[in-house]
Amino acid sequence: MLDHLAFETPKPTRIAGAKEDWELVIGMEVHAQVASNAKLFSGASTAFGAEPNSNVAFVDAAMPGMLPVINEFCVEQAVRTGLGLKARINLFSAFDRKNYFYPDLPQGYQISQLYHPIVGEGEVIVDMGPGVARRVRIERIHLEQDAGKSVHDMDPNMSFVDLNRTGVALMEIVSRPDIRGPEEAAAYVVKMRQILRYLGTCDGNMQNGNLRADVNVSVCRPGDYERYQETQDFAHLGTRCEIKNMNSMRFIQAAIDYEARRQIAILEDGGEVVQETRLYDPDKNETRSMRSKEEAHDYRYFPCPDLLPLEIEQDWVDAIEASLPELPDAKKARFVTVFGLSEYDAGVLTADVEAAHYFEKVAEVGDGKLAANWVINELFGRLKKDDRDITTCPISPEHMGEIIALIKSGDISGKIAKDVFEIAYTSGRAPAEIVETEGMKQVTDTGAIEAAVDAVIADNPAQVEKARANPKLTGWFVGQVMRATGGKANPKAVNEIVAAKLGL
Repeated sequence: MLDHLAFETPKPTRIAGAKEDWELVIGMEVHAQVASNAKLFSGASTAFGAEPNSNVAFVDAAMPGMLPVINEFCVEQAVRTGLGLKARINLFSAFDRKNYFYPDLPQGYQISQLYHPIVGEGEVIVDMGPGVARRVRIERIHLEQDAGKSVHDMDPNMSFVDLNRTGVALMEIVSRPDIRGPEEAAAYVVKMRQILRYLGTCDGNMQNGNLRADVNVSVCRPGDYERYQETQDFAHLGTRCEIKNMNSMRFIQAAIDYEARRQIAILEDGGEVVQETRLYDPDKNETRSMRSKEEAHDYRYFPCPDLLPLEIEQDWVDAIEASLPELPDAKKARFVTVFGLSEYDAGVLTADVEAAHYFEKVAEVGDGKLAANWVINELFGRLKKDDRDITTCPISPEHMGEIIALIKSGDISGKIAKDVFEIAYTSGRAPAEIVETEGMKQVTDTGAIEAAVDAVIADNPAQVEKARANPKLTGWFVGQVMRATGGKANPKAVNEIVAAKLGL
């Protein structure tokens, strides 16, 4: 399935402006909200945009005596994600308490997984250009509950707390430090989001905070990364700083670039980088210190006494695996093979799961290349112009496929098809009905076309002589005939009859 890809060895990123050579090393922790109607340990709704503190159960509010109950569907979604990332599924896992003060998590601790996560090692294939990819290893995926939201801009003297997100299930997907540059980091998050959306385990909405990333950045001397690979000793990679809660591909790249330069400046001045958690300020394009970086022992993890270890059956895992949808890499390869598309076009059409499904319905007319051309250029171009996406597309795939069918049958030309598309897009009318009622059907009657050609030739004897001397000028006659027939004449027939009449 991936035989057509060339896997690159990550190239060291040299930092411009540095006095010496340095290499950049990046690890990612992607926090993906599980697509579930209920929270991880309660039946409270996860609907976004509800009134503050309206989606809060007694467990979420940490009322005395209230005990968490695991949501089986959230566990299934985590297993599904692990399988989609080719990861090991742990049949035994357990929950732990992570202790430190959360102003927006009432119990004062977070239920997470440290020692026994539900998913082990996997991988993500990151697209870095046509036919080129890199492999980023996944260390683990664990389930945990989200915290609420502190609101500081409603009153000059007080802060407010919205607990609607409290207890919502998160998957924390932790990568190895395999990423070597800002562009690769953004591409990794793009690919992760794509896979999660295909799996249906996270909607990937970064604007709502349903997918966000913590970025671990460090710099090291040339050759140290290779020594790390040989020894797996993280000391070779330099002191890392974590940039929290990134929810934009552009900001991820900008934050990494700034943080790398900041660390290099400290080291080249003889200082030491302090391990800490930082925040990125997009207005100032800089990172700033948030708190010192805690280690696991600082959180005083211990097994959660309110939840038994989670033991799942292999048969259950196998059943989930059997239900997995076709994932983006497989779908892209199939589009190339079955529809004869280029790598680029197949990549565009599979970038979004809804767009891929839309295209496949359009391509049912039997001409994948023509369908791809119209979906990518006409449809996607118009949606972008209108600031819409495929989920709010006003023209159905059935109607889009009808336009392709009308072109294939010769009932309309490509030029007329654009007019039909515009009417169908804005009105919702069926293309066949538009062609019929608006008199847009292509003229294929060779007698009528021949008469139009004769008229143009008779009216332009000087052009006839020029065209016979220079056959490239026949296009002028074709244009005149198309104009005379209102663009409805079959272009192929017009070209053939013009050439015959001119004796070319």
